Amino acid sequence: MRFPSRSFRVVALAGAGALALRAGRRRQRALETLEPSMRHPVLRFPFEITNPRALAIARRAPGKPGKPAAGVTISNRTASPPTPGAPPPSVRLYEPSGRTKTTGALLWIHGGGMIMGRPEIDDVLLSEFAAELGILVVAARYRLAPEHPYPAAVDDCMSALAWLHDAAAELGVDPDRVAVGGASAGGGLAAAVALRARDEGGPPLCFQLLTYPMIDDRTVLRSDHAGRGQFVWTPASNRYGWTSYLGGPPAEHDDRIYAAPARATDLSGLPPAWIGTGGHDLFHDENVDYAQRLQAAGVDGELLVEPAMFHGADVVVPDEPRVVAFRRARVEALRRALVV
Repeated sequence: MRFPSRSFRVVALAGAGALALRAGRRRQRALETLEPSMRHPVLRFPFEITNPRALAIARRAPGKPGKPAAGVTISNRTASPPTPGAPPPSVRLYEPSGRTKTTGALLWIHGGGMIMGRPEIDDVLLSEFAAELGILVVAARYRLAPEHPYPAAVDDCMSALAWLHDAAAELGVDPDRVAVGGASAGGGLAAAVALRARDEGGPPLCFQLLTYPMIDDRTVLRSDHAGRGQFVWTPASNRYGWTSYLGGPPAEHDDRIYAAPARATDLSGLPPAWIGTGGHDLFHDENVDYAQRLQAAGVDGELLVEPAMFHGADVVVPDEPRVVAFRRARVEALRRALVV
């Protein structure tokens, strides 16, 4: 076996160094499109999920540490399946201390591109919702793609919603004040749950809280994203996530509206919605379009676009003033929907 010559190795290393330098310059130019207060150091290191190995690394990565809000008890529950043969609903409950009256409840669905994540990553956020609003928050645990493609995740979330309604009296929840919400993939699943609940005659929902929701697989088919999607969740990761969830690459013609809610042509009769997104978010266009179509269909709703935000900015730079305002607007929307 012949080994490469020393001169060949030197040339190869030099070439690799040049590529890395160019990539670093491109990353720096991308960072300069963000407001200085949004340029968290972690954004300097690009990471995309485009194969099983990258996914395995992402799944092993620890979540952002944080201390849950004081006075909130966190517990896990596994209930009997709503129908024979279905997976038992598994949920994580956030119960504020001193909740003695019947209150509203939020069914929350975590993000992760349909391929990663777990309820525990949102412990801080959900405990804050519970503490500030005095409501019960129930986080759904769902099966992940590609091991469990569509419709596994939305089926699990529907089971969690059915359990929440069935156990409303035991949990001290007003069944007429149950909302569904989520961020990113969780926002897409929340929108799908709202569609299915409408089409299947319940369980009823009074509100949907959609934070930069992943709702349209056709975004994968577009090549021009106007510079959006350079941070946290990129077009390449989006392609891998949707392909894993759908069981194959997105195609122009697909009628699975509970997989990609933006494909639904009839949005009438859905619960009121709050949709929040960022100007640098890959999902900006699909979120704005969905919000406008909801309003055109007669659904009460609010769209908040923070131009400075990228995908997941509320997690990466939670104390940035514009992000704080975004997070406050989300809480207030939930307050108006659930708190009497």
